[in-house]
Amino acid sequence: MLTVSPEQRRVRLLRRHHLARETAAASVAEAVAGMVVLHATDPASVYLSALARVPAATLGDVSAALYDDRSVVKLIAMRRTMFVAPADFVPVVHSAAGLAIAQRLRRQLVQHLSTLPTDPPLEGDVAAWLADVETSTEKALDERGEALATELAKAEPRLRTAVLPTTDKKWDVKQNITSRVLTLMGADGRIVRGRPAGTWLSRQHRWASVRRLWPDGLPDIPEAEARVTLARRWLEVFGPATVADLQWWTGWTLGVTRQVLAALDTVDADLSGVAGVVLADDTEPAADVAPVATLLPALDPTPMGWQQRDWFLGPHRDALFDRNGNIGPTVWWGGRVVGGWGMGGGTIRWRLLEDAGTEAAAAVEQAAGDLEARLGGATVIPSFRTPLERELAG
Repeated sequence: MLTVSPEQRRVRLLRRHHLARETAAASVAEAVAGMVVLHATDPASVYLSALARVPAATLGDVSAALYDDRSVVKLIAMRRTMFVAPADFVPVVHSAAGLAIAQRLRRQLVQHLSTLPTDPPLEGDVAAWLADVETSTEKALDERGEALATELAKAEPRLRTAVLPTTDKKWDVKQNITSRVLTLMGADGRIVRGRPAGTWLSRQHRWASVRRLWPDGLPDIPEAEARVTLARRWLEVFGPATVADLQWWTGWTLGVTRQVLAALDTVDADLSGVAGVVLADDTEPAADVAPVATLLPALDPTPMGWQQRDWFLGPHRDALFDRNGNIGPTVWWGGRVVGGWGMGGGTIRWRLLEDAGTEAAAAVEQAAGDLEARLGGATVIPSFRTPLERELAG
C-alpha cells in the first residue's frame, strides 16, 4: 500500500490547483481546466477563483472567457450545483452528472403540475404539455441568442403558469414555473447561463442558446463512459483521496462510485491512517514548492474538493463554514488554511487563526493588497455567510 503524508498531499494541492508560483495558470481557461470545474453558485466565486490562479488575469478576462469566446461554460451538474467547466469538457460533466439531475427535476415538476392546483388549470398529458413548452421556449431563445427569463416568458406565455398554494403557510405562495422550467432545460443541456443582467457580481442572468456553442446540440456521451472520464480527471487533480470524497463531490451513490473506480487503474493509499485511492500512474511524489499566501473565495473548488478536509483545514472549521457545509473566504499558506477574510467598503480584512509566522503574515498582507487592487473598488459579500466572514465584514 502506498503511504501519502499530509505534507505530500498539500504539495500536490499547490502544484495541481495552480496555487504555487511554479504552476500558476496563464489563462482563465487553463485555470478552469486545471480544477476540472469551478464552483459558480455564487457569481463572484468564479471571478475570484480564476484571479487566484492566473496572476495576470483581470475581471474583464474572466467575463470574456465566460461570455465572449465561451472557452468556459456554466452548467448545473454534481449535487445539483452550478459549475463552470471548460467548453470541451462540458459534454462529459453533463452526461456524468447533469442528466440524472435533469431527470429528477422533470419528475418533480410533472408531479407538482399534475397534483397541485395551477393557474391556468392544466388537463390531459402534463408531461407532453411541459415538453411542448420547452420546445417553444428553446425556439424563442434560438431566435434571440440570449434573453432574460422575463423576456422568454413574454415569448412563451405558458412559462407564466403558476402553481397555487394549498395551505396557509407563509412559504406556500403562488409561484410561476418560469425559473423551474429554465433550470430544467439548463440541466437537460438545452440552454446555458448567459451574461449577467448587471455587473459581474449580479445574481440575475440571461439565458443563452446552446446552439451558439454546439450547432447540433450538446454532444451525447454514454453515461458510464462519461463517469469514468470524470472520475479519472478528478483523481488527477484531487487524488489521492477517499472513496467518500469522490462520492460526495460527484453526488453519486456509493455503489455507482465503487463501480466507476473499478473501471479505473488505481492503487490503495494510506492517508495517515485513512484508506484512500490514487491512480496507478500517479504514485510518484511531487517536488516541494516555495510557500505562498493565497486568498481563496467562498466555495472555491480547492476546499470544496474533498469531504474529509482535516489535512489542510486543521481546527478551523467552525469559523470558516456555515451550517450547511459551505466554506467562506479562506487564507492559505503552504497548502494549509491558516485564516479567513472578508470585505467592507471595498477593503479586504483578514485574520490568521493560528501563528503561521512573520513571513506568512507579511505575504498575506501583500496578497490581500494585490487582490483588493484587482477588484477595482468592488466589495464581495458571499451568498453564504460564515462566522468569521461576517465579523470581518462588519
